[in-house]
Amino acid sequence: MIYPEFLHKNETIGISAPSAGAGNHLKQYQASIHTLETQGYRILETESVRNNGARSTSAENRGEEFTFLFRQDSVKMIMCAKGGDFLDECLPYINFKVMQKNPKWVMGLSDPTGILYPYTTKYDVATIYGLNASSYDEKPMLDFVKTNLQILKGEHVTQHSYPAYMSRSPYDVKHIEYDTPSHWLSNQNTIQVNGRCIGGCIDVLKDLIGTEYDGTKKFLKKYERDGFLWYFDNFSLSAEVLYRTLLQFSYAGWFKHAKAIMIGRTVFESSETGMTYAEAITKALGELPVLYQADIGHTYPHMTMINGAMLHLVYKKKKASLTFSYQ
Repeated sequence: MIYPEFLHKNETIGISAPSAGAGNHLKQYQASIHTLETQGYRILETESVRNNGARSTSAENRGEEFTFLFRQDSVKMIMCAKGGDFLDECLPYINFKVMQKNPKWVMGLSDPTGILYPYTTKYDVATIYGLNASSYDEKPMLDFVKTNLQILKGEHVTQHSYPAYMSRSPYDVKHIEYDTPSHWLSNQNTIQVNGRCIGGCIDVLKDLIGTEYDGTKKFLKKYERDGFLWYFDNFSLSAEVLYRTLLQFSYAGWFKHAKAIMIGRTVFESSETGMTYAEAITKALGELPVLYQADIGHTYPHMTMINGAMLHLVYKKKKASLTFSYQ
């Protein structure tokens, strides 16, 4: 596994918008950039980052702008400006061979899974599922954001499950308030395992199955001795679609050598038949050790996950700790 160099002060973060542009939330975006600059980083934006709309620009331009950052020696890490819905359109225009020759950390959340997953599983470069570049605006003092910044610097930290979480969608509130006790649930009383971490936004991953951007089989074969710890961030799949998607992953062989599966809280819950999310998860995954209602994904707070890294997971009494190592 290739681990790019972590960030140092005065180094440059490249920001591209392979999905939505930041133009609809420029005040938030600019505040986020200010936070990164106060951490001592320089910023290089590609041309379309501040555009409006669900697509920052054409699919071809998005792919070329993203690749451009990998050709710049001064850029040490790439952040995706925002999530969205249409990143997959630009994948044919991203030059993954250039990315492979010039490995850099890539970080995003949600739609950027479409880049992170193939970059790790096909090209053996670790990636970070943490925050988008527009997400540092009003949250620099929140624990999960501080932890993310520590990880970007290469500091070794153990992330512990949080005592409480915000039950409302972060998109619907002006102020962050953790109002609900957090309990990770499981079909096991205790779990203590090591394995190679892999996953992302399940809404996006389901669309990669069987495509040329699905490097799962190659990845599982190369690291089968390590075993795998999967994590899934469910943005808005209904309980039934989540159930069928987990079955599809299983049928496609994704869970071969899996040691545990972690699933975060769903932001926008729904059900067509009355199936609960707990039923969907436990029924689909059978006897595999599974954790759900985890601090992973779009809800606040959430952990920073490192695709491709070794992960030590400990779970007991509805609490968990995650420690990554770079082997």
